[in-house]
Amino acid sequence: MKFLDQAKIYIRSGNGGAGSVSFRREKFIPNGGPDGGDGGTGGSVWIEAVEGLNTLIDYRYQQHFKAQTGHHGQGRQMHGAKGEDVVLKVPVGTQVLDEDKETVLLDMDEAGKIECLLRGGNGGWGNVRFKGPVNQAPRFANPGQDGQERWIWLRLKLIADIGLAGLPNAGKSTFLAAASAARPKIADYPFTTLAPNLGMVDLSPSERFVIADIPGLIEGASEGAGLGTRFLGHVERSASLIHLIDGTQDDVAEAYRIIRGELDAYGEGLAEKVEILALNKIDALDPETREAKAAELEAVAGRRPMLVSGVSGEGVPELLRAAWAEVRKTRGEIDSDGRVVDQAGAWTP
Repeated sequence: MKFLDQAKIYIRSGNGGAGSVSFRREKFIPNGGPDGGDGGTGGSVWIEAVEGLNTLIDYRYQQHFKAQTGHHGQGRQMHGAKGEDVVLKVPVGTQVLDEDKETVLLDMDEAGKIECLLRGGNGGWGNVRFKGPVNQAPRFANPGQDGQERWIWLRLKLIADIGLAGLPNAGKSTFLAAASAARPKIADYPFTTLAPNLGMVDLSPSERFVIADIPGLIEGASEGAGLGTRFLGHVERSASLIHLIDGTQDDVAEAYRIIRGELDAYGEGLAEKVEILALNKIDALDPETREAKAAELEAVAGRRPMLVSGVSGEGVPELLRAAWAEVRKTRGEIDSDGRVVDQAGAWTP
């Protein structure tokens, strides 16, 4: 399925039905009287966050969504039926933006969350509403109220416990394939990953978390270079980060500085997220080179990187265990010392 994380759509709520102008015509009721019913309310436009979706592809081929107009009133004081609503089903983590693509109107960050985007127009009153001692036979009724309309943007920010960050060809997709059942495209050239991939890590039946493989960043990504900020938004939803560094490149310290610089420049709290630093592709390095590269990273990052290989699997279980510990902290299951605490105040996206 094609990954689509943003879409522009047009939505319109239904007009209200018109009130009826009608008079009684029953036999043996000579004076009759008004009996026109009210029009029905127009349908509304709703948006609902549902589980099981991870793309906005449904809004690629249909961009216009219009709720039904309310039914008109009829004689014998029969009110018109309400127009059918339109419900937009979106993945959890979808934001609703105004047409300017900047103003956030809604954040659908919980499964089952449902919000009204546009209310349907009220139905018009029938002529029975206007009868009185002065005007006993009103020959007019109200039209239905017009519905609302607007263009909006839907932007999906994937919700994951851990996000994978790194330069292109750092081995993120290989690591995701080694750590989960996900099967992302893997090749020996940069920018193999053009869309985020999600993988479920199963350490045990009770130890599960989601990893998001974010397309590689390059220097200047926060200003639009490469894939730009298109996918940095998905990192916002991750509670913690695994920063993978390609151990086979010449300057691992510079690679670390580039990614940290882009996270700082993008803002939105990315630089403050807990980061697990890992030196990847150690299967291609001898013991002396591993130590030298690790020392370089430790000097620039201020902490010892973990040594892993997505190809051979070396160090992967240890890295996943460290990631699981961070997930438990952000969920509020354990404190910074590793002690189990009350679940109140757990992390939410």
